[in-house]
Amino acid sequence: MAERVQQPPAKRLCCRPGYGSTCRQGQRAAGAPCGSSGATQGESSRTQSPETLLDIAARKVAEKWPFQRVEERFERIPEPVQRRIVYWSFPRSEREICMYSSFNTGGEEIGSSGESGDETRLPFRRGIALLESGCVDNVLQVGFHLSGTVREPATPSEPELVCNVSVSFDRCKITAVTCSCGNKDIFYCAHVVALSLYRVRKPEQVKLRLPISETLFQMNRDQLQKFVQYLITVHHTDVLPTAQKLADEILSQNSEINQVHGAPDPTAGASVDDENCWHLDEEQVQEQVKLFLSQGGYHGSGKQLNLLFSKVREMLKMRDSNGARMLTLITEQFMGDPRLALWRQQGTAMTDKYRQLWDELGTVITGTQTEFQPICGSFTFFWFQFLNSLSRPHRTVFTRAIEACDLHWQDPHLQNIITEDHYTNYCYHENLDSSLFDTRGWPLWHEHVPTACARVDALRSHGYPKEALRLAIAIVNTLRRQQQKQLELFRSHKKELLNRGITAVTNLEGWVGHPLDPIGTLFSTLMETGRGSEEGTLLDFSGHPVFPAQRFLEEGESFLSLAVETALIGLGQQRVMPDGLYAQEKVCRNEEQLLGKLQEIDLNDMLVKIFRKQAVLLLEAGPYSGLGEILYRESVPMHTFAKFLFTSLLPHDAELAYRIALRAMRLPVLESTNPSSDLSRPHHIVSVVPNRYPRWFTLSHIETQQCELASTMLTAAKGDARKLETVLESIQKNIHSSSHIFKLAQDAFKIATLMDSLPDLTLLKVSLELGLQVMRMTLSTLNWRRREMVRWLVTCATEVGVFALDSIMQNWFTLFTPTEATSVVASTVMSNSTIVRLHLDCHQQENLANSARTLALQCAMKDPQNCALSALTLCEKDHNAFETAYKIVLDAAATGMNYTQLFTIARYMEHRGYPARAYKLATLAMTHLNLSYNQDTHPAINDVLWACALSHSLGKNELAAVIPLVVKSVKCATVLSDILRRCTLTTPGGMVALHSRRNSGKLMSLDKTPLRQLLDATIGAYINTTHSRLTHISPRHYSEFIEFLSKARETFLMAHDGHIQFTQFIDNLKQIYKGKKKLMMLVRERFG
Repeated sequence: MAERVQQPPAKRLCCRPGYGSTCRQGQRAAGAPCGSSGATQGESSRTQSPETLLDIAARKVAEKWPFQRVEERFERIPEPVQRRIVYWSFPRSEREICMYSSFNTGGEEIGSSGESGDETRLPFRRGIALLESGCVDNVLQVGFHLSGTVREPATPSEPELVCNVSVSFDRCKITAVTCSCGNKDIFYCAHVVALSLYRVRKPEQVKLRLPISETLFQMNRDQLQKFVQYLITVHHTDVLPTAQKLADEILSQNSEINQVHGAPDPTAGASVDDENCWHLDEEQVQEQVKLFLSQGGYHGSGKQLNLLFSKVREMLKMRDSNGARMLTLITEQFMGDPRLALWRQQGTAMTDKYRQLWDELGTVITGTQTEFQPICGSFTFFWFQFLNSLSRPHRTVFTRAIEACDLHWQDPHLQNIITEDHYTNYCYHENLDSSLFDTRGWPLWHEHVPTACARVDALRSHGYPKEALRLAIAIVNTLRRQQQKQLELFRSHKKELLNRGITAVTNLEGWVGHPLDPIGTLFSTLMETGRGSEEGTLLDFSGHPVFPAQRFLEEGESFLSLAVETALIGLGQQRVMPDGLYAQEKVCRNEEQLLGKLQEIDLNDMLVKIFRKQAVLLLEAGPYSGLGEILYRESVPMHTFAKFLFTSLLPHDAELAYRIALRAMRLPVLESTNPSSDLSRPHHIVSVVPNRYPRWFTLSHIETQQCELASTMLTAAKGDARKLETVLESIQKNIHSSSHIFKLAQDAFKIATLMDSLPDLTLLKVSLELGLQVMRMTLSTLNWRRREMVRWLVTCATEVGVFALDSIMQNWFTLFTPTEATSVVASTVMSNSTIVRLHLDCHQQENLANSARTLALQCAMKDPQNCALSALTLCEKDHNAFETAYKIVLDAAATGMNYTQLFTIARYMEHRGYPARAYKLATLAMTHLNLSYNQDTHPAINDVLWACALSHSLGKNELAAVIPLVVKSVKCATVLSDILRRCTLTTPGGMVALHSRRNSGKLMSLDKTPLRQLLDATIGAYINTTHSRLTHISPRHYSEFIEFLSKARETFLMAHDGHIQFTQFIDNLKQIYKGKKKLMMLVRERFG
């Protein structure tokens, strides 16, 4: 709280005409301690003696009457009476002090220990700590004013601080606070708390004086003069200017101060016209809300605003008028947020976190409007006018609040429900949908469910827990009756609806995710009562026990079980998915919040009975239930709810648990066919319908929840072949995401192969089936995890057994691409690790190898470019298969394969000891190659050099056949010169010479074919390259060009007339490029 250091001005003027110069000389009103007359606040709880009539009367007057009215009513008030009224006027409960110095009391008992975990830094807890540490001193109560000093002990970082604190109060409420600490906050500071609690807990230790005006009335002139002079002397630096100013005005006959009867007294209590409310620093509320809003709900500001909303609700429950004042201030700051106008101008939506805050504001406002009119109707009228001034022509968060203002409470049936514990009619036999009582004679309340629940929330918000509980029970009994009626209606039309195969929307406005949170309101109301005590009692806000009508509960039923059943009814409601990202996220968020609360409850026999009852009803309720047989295509899925039901029911009724979970697996919004189509095929695959409306922004989250439900069932069904088969069929039918099916396959594999038990073969087969479905789904689509999926499937098939491996190889074309089948599947199957893992005998090894070779040949036929080499590798140990693979390569070489692939296979052939076949493939590769003059770093150069070396090693004839291909394909001079030099270093036929004696040992002549052809081509390539480079040469490349000519000269000189040719070539360059003087000068310097 922003405490003001200056004392606020007095609220009224005090004057006693009956007192004058005849007053008793020197009579004092001071000196008696607070507890000197009558019983003290603390004594009444420690002694058995009855209170005096004086204390009883003074306490009632102090609670209800402003002191001015007391003075006006009685001409002479005895001093003991004044003292007891002043004594009882201070607040006696710590609850309100806690409310104004911490975010939320939480309905807990306020003890003296101050232990509250994370709340230890709240002002209230710190104030308790200061009080218990003896830091409060100099406490004095003068009339309706309390003052004292509070010492803040020194810390390692801060020195000791002594704060002067004062508190004004009236009719058991603190109306003003000041503290010299300078703290600025919405709440009272810890020093104000410490002083206030000192007065509450230790009233007998507080010196009490009557209002200062009463003391002054009893002084004569000399005493008054002495009093004033001493006061000025003690505080002359502070009050002397003010004292002189007041003296001048009093001595002036025409001054304003002399026109007023009496004088102000800050200790004299409130006037008749003063509003009686607790002190609330409105300026700080505005500043804090503005600050939180500027942070957009981030950095903890959203949590702080929600705590302020909770504080408003808490004040309303305490029937504190500041709740409305605080809500008004918050609303004005929300409406004044400058970003609203900015977003409106830009046409952009507010952020999700910010919108959540607006939704919460709207909910709180609505709760304040749907009031119990006979008790607080005037407040509704004020807010109706205020909200109308804020609302715009279209619907806003205030629209529901304005509509709530029109709700009335005069209905006699409603009045009886909320005011009577024994309101029944056992003679009532009307069985219409709008019946006022059920067949048991218990009252029902038929109204739009969110509106009816808003009434409950309003009663709770305004501090009427008994009334809220009575109405909540009537609403829940109405929901249960409607649920039974809907079941009967569906059964009577079941055949017609099932034949039609479709259903209309039964509820456009779902209860879970609704802005008014009807199910959450009912659940909280009943849970508060259920946790109040084992007997179902509830404490009201005065601390007195409330005994709600338990006769409206079934035998053995409790408010806790009723709350659980209410949540199950709401969560199971079939409802349409709302439009927009925010609304859809809110549905998911509210569902998870409600389920989180249910998970905190330990199931007993009664709750298990409730779960079973609701599960059966939800399964049989047709289009009214999200788990019914007929489901609207745009209905909110039940996966998260069903997972909770499944895990809750599984230990008690496994069959029912599986029925619920299997029914909830549906996701019709993704089905491309209508619900009457046959979706029972195990490999039925459908795609997302692209033009569905509305757009489901939370579809990814929904599919994840569907996957988690399926995974939970798979885990629970381990060891049960029948259930596993059923779950598998449901997954294959309902899940349409390959990634999620792959996750389920992996989950099943992990569960089936746990280290502490033998592998579960049935679950392994389920894992394999899911993996096969993933392969089929992703075969023709791009998926970055595809290679991981293929490797995992082979691993899974290996765990299942040799028959599974054989099966996937026989049906490879429906599962894998040819590349995947050869490079991953067949290679892994034929690896030694697989053979060892499966413990295969020779016969089994051969059969598996045959399947792999057959697969390899089929893949090579379909995709020779990518699979030929793998096929050759896999078929090495089988001559016929190898020959077949080689023939496939030759057939594809002419058209379908590029030079890189052919060179790779050719090198493989040489490595495997087939040089002739390598040579043939190399020549085929050369026909596809084309190297231009400037591609001297082309990756195929090494392959060309290898091919020429292979031909040279095979003999002159092979080399003679290759060189024309080289001359045709290679135009790069440096590559050709390299080949030429290599061919002249050794005699051809080196490889043949190792096996025969036909090698003559003579080097090949450059003047004869085939080397003459290669030499001419090399010289020509140098000439052409030289001219090409000179066309765009720059000075920085001159030295590089000179080196290039030097290499060219070496090649020229290999010819018998090479010297002449090179000289002519240089002269020709000098003539053609004589304009490049610097370059030609360098040429002449090097070559003459």
